[in-house]
Amino acid sequence: MNKKGCCRTSDKKLSVFDWLSDLPETVHDTDFVEVQFKNTRKGYYLNSTHIPLEKGDTVAVEASPGHDIGEVTLVGRLVLMQMQKNRIDFEKFEIKRVYRKARATDLEKWKESKSLEQQTMIRSRQIAEELGLNMKIGDVEYQGDGNKAIFYYIAESRVDFRQLIKVLADNFHVRIEMRQIGARQEAGRIGGIGPCGRELCCASWMSNFVSVSTSAARHQDISLNPQKLAGQCAKLKCCINYEAATYADAVKDFPPKDIPLETIDGTWYHFKTDVFKREMTYSSDKRMAANLVVLSVDRVKEIIALNKQGNKPEQLVIEVKDNTPPPPDFQNVVGQDSLTRFDKNNKREKKRGGKDRHERSRDRHADRRNRSGNGQKPEKKQTNPSQPSTNPSNA
Repeated sequence: MNKKGCCRTSDKKLSVFDWLSDLPETVHDTDFVEVQFKNTRKGYYLNSTHIPLEKGDTVAVEASPGHDIGEVTLVGRLVLMQMQKNRIDFEKFEIKRVYRKARATDLEKWKESKSLEQQTMIRSRQIAEELGLNMKIGDVEYQGDGNKAIFYYIAESRVDFRQLIKVLADNFHVRIEMRQIGARQEAGRIGGIGPCGRELCCASWMSNFVSVSTSAARHQDISLNPQKLAGQCAKLKCCINYEAATYADAVKDFPPKDIPLETIDGTWYHFKTDVFKREMTYSSDKRMAANLVVLSVDRVKEIIALNKQGNKPEQLVIEVKDNTPPPPDFQNVVGQDSLTRFDKNNKREKKRGGKDRHERSRDRHADRRNRSGNGQKPEKKQTNPSQPSTNPSNA
């Protein structure tokens, strides 16, 4: 485990997870290191002077001409595995060396060169358009010392850019290198957000590009609408391949879709398939959805077997009697009475002509006002029924 921790990762695109970082003995298995430059460009360099390098260090490496500045993304045994994966032949491989760790002057010159990349790309596109070349310059990368510039371009056919190189060299006064890339590589270099809301796979974690065909979409019953299947690179989305193998394995025992089902009532044609529910939907019309019937895969196989024997079932779906017992009728033994039972009783009293508390209080106040208006004192409530009343009116 290095000083910076085995979980240290690079901010570069397509960085490989170092699963051997917790084995310190693997660091000294080789003197080769993997160095990554702008976006996806990588190279393998020999640390001949045995400089103590760790993942994430910025180094100056050999280039032709001059030197370049990059970041160390792998050290140790995993570098040899990556070289073997990329089919690098050591007999034909041109070995370049690591000069040193980048100094302050190297980094200053490197940042100055990087600041020229955007305006160089815009001007180079204008020059290519003026020369009438059918190509698109997607990115420009300056070498660390500023003596060389790599122009990445896309073209559908072969382009004669000899005149373009002369014009670019006269305008920018650097050595020119042209590299053709595909639409997927361009999307990986530029980056962006996909329709899923996440960063593009080609710009974040994909290390190689696998060809995608429409057969993968057919296995998953995805609509073959090119506008939905195409990504930002105008090619088929790479994510179509992610679950294609799972779907292909799941539909191995499914019956063919092009075989219609014959019944006494008529002929039924396949409409759609739900792979994970193992259900197939059939329509009575071959060209449109009409009288759709959903069948299990086993039922479809059974009907196809009957049709091969010359028999036609009366109907597609077999009515299955539901023998499951009814759910028990639970009763609320804790509080069977309704929470609004008192409100119901009040409504019943009103219907019967009874008066509620507010109506009785309102009648008493009205009676008192009438008595005070006639010069009579309101009656006092008799507290003891055994004593005779002293009211002269009662006498």
